[in-house]
Amino acid sequence: MFKQIRYFQSVVQLGSFTAAAEKHYISQSAISQQIKAFEDELGVPLLNRRKRSFTLTEAGEYFYKKSLVLVSDYDFICRELQRISGQKGEQLHIGVLKGYCGAEFQNAVSEFTAQFPDVTIDVMYDNHDALYELLRNGELDIVLNDQRRAFSDEYVNIVLDIREYCAEISANSPISQLDEVDIADLKNTPIILLSSPEQQETERRFYCQDLGFKSEICFTENMDDAHILVIQGKGFMPIEGSCDSLQKAVKTVKLLRNGQPIIRRYCAFMRTDNPTKHTQEFIEVLKKQF
Repeated sequence: MFKQIRYFQSVVQLGSFTAAAEKHYISQSAISQQIKAFEDELGVPLLNRRKRSFTLTEAGEYFYKKSLVLVSDYDFICRELQRISGQKGEQLHIGVLKGYCGAEFQNAVSEFTAQFPDVTIDVMYDNHDALYELLRNGELDIVLNDQRRAFSDEYVNIVLDIREYCAEISANSPISQLDEVDIADLKNTPIILLSSPEQQETERRFYCQDLGFKSEICFTENMDDAHILVIQGKGFMPIEGSCDSLQKAVKTVKLLRNGQPIIRRYCAFMRTDNPTKHTQEFIEVLKKQF
């Protein structure tokens, strides 16, 4: 019965028997027959069918709304049964670069969960080297990280996106009036970086030696703390893109080095010998978000 309910919900949400059939990997005729059989079982029509379209009956509209709550409760009960019985179910362990700005990962989790609701995604946020070590040791299945070293044949290396660095700076700062600024001109403005105490020296070397920043560095472990420092004019934070929720308090200025944009490559990494199920499926979903 729950399978038929999910078919019905998909038809309503997608507005098409064909699209719903594709979502569930069955034929259009099969999903139509399933819903018709379900209507016969209920004893009431849920849909008013026309040649190429349909509308919900009054009963169908009522059932659709109630079924959303019903299926949500059912899914929760199933997860609780697994927890009570000590079954963790399938898990996917994913590491994400701390300070990553972008909705792509969250969108990928949402789409993947819709396809594989029985798989639990465990997410860890950390710095580049910490994530690399966890992946190397097999504690993470997938890592969304920036590229700071040459690709290795031990891993599946996928470039997801190439982004230009920007500076998130207080809207009260005179620098916020610029569209772009060279990092040489920011040498007297502290740079605010997200890092655990253990990773601070690694981050310092990367930003100073590899990227060429000359600013004093202020470390914080929390994104909210970093934003408060920026808002108060205590420094600037290098990001990619902008934070829409802070658009009145901060401004985004493009960062240059010797007059050229500074770029960061975001990649997905997984071990070539990774045995975890659904790892490749998540990678494919993630790639579509970029």
